Amino acid sequence: MNISMPTTPDSADACHPLFAEAPGSVEFNKLRKRLLRNMRQAIEDFAMVMPGERWLIGLSGGKDSFGLLALLMDMKWRGLLPVDLLACNLDQGQPNFPKHILPDWLSKNGIEHRIEYQDTYSVVTDKIPENRTYCSLCSRLRRGHLYRIAREEGCSALVLGHHREDILETFFMNLFHGGRLAAMPPKLINDEGDVQVLRPLSYCAENDLEKFAVAMEFPIIPCDLCGSQDGLQRNAMKDMLADIERRMPGRKDTMIRALANVRPSHLLDRRIFDFMALQPEAAKDRDSPADAVSFRPARHPDCRTGGPSRRSGPEPA
Repeated sequence: MNISMPTTPDSADACHPLFAEAPGSVEFNKLRKRLLRNMRQAIEDFAMVMPGERWLIGLSGGKDSFGLLALLMDMKWRGLLPVDLLACNLDQGQPNFPKHILPDWLSKNGIEHRIEYQDTYSVVTDKIPENRTYCSLCSRLRRGHLYRIAREEGCSALVLGHHREDILETFFMNLFHGGRLAAMPPKLINDEGDVQVLRPLSYCAENDLEKFAVAMEFPIIPCDLCGSQDGLQRNAMKDMLADIERRMPGRKDTMIRALANVRPSHLLDRRIFDFMALQPEAAKDRDSPADAVSFRPARHPDCRTGGPSRRSGPEPA
């Protein structure tokens, strides 16, 4: 699908009302266009759009979800996004959560929305000890409610504001703590098979989204449930990536490109590359099916999938 930018003037009356009071500086226009370009590229690369669908936009009140909603509204205003958009905030019952901010802001800007109250905060704090992080359970509960709302509203997709850094942090968390090469996919189907999860900001830099949020003066709501907890593994990954980028500028872009440039034959996973069939041409010509010897490595009793077990790989020194 070609979603190239139309040649419309960047004037105040040629934009969504959200941008009516946005800065008119050259720097802001470059930032906005860069974010739009990266988002449109992800939408095209991962075939996210089916014309006529309805999308549920998860709006938490953070900078990323505000930026996601504003950029999607901008695209739709320009005629580049042939889907209907419904913003949704899930009020999770957090203490001191300002309930009026998001409804007021959404109504002021003429954005169709739904506010849903579900006290997941009490569930999480009841089930998880104080010295443990809440993120995993909180995320599962929140996602379940959002899937339900998507079904009730006739939405085919739940759209989330995860960006480039979220994907890289997830990759390194899986690498260091999970023993697997996996990141955060830009597009997936839920377990029930009826709702897509889309991440159009997959190519967008967190720093750009932060600058965008400041310039747009979004009414940011801080997360007091999980984002403020100390000692999160994700925070350690964030610090590591920031240090790498500081010492070697441009490495984050290189890493995100690497996730789209996989060489299975240069990894160690026998499930995605057939190493057993890999042999020189001379050996293939020499061995006939009748006298060829089938060799398969002995399977460890704990390895039931045919793939690498926890004991796979070099022994510790």
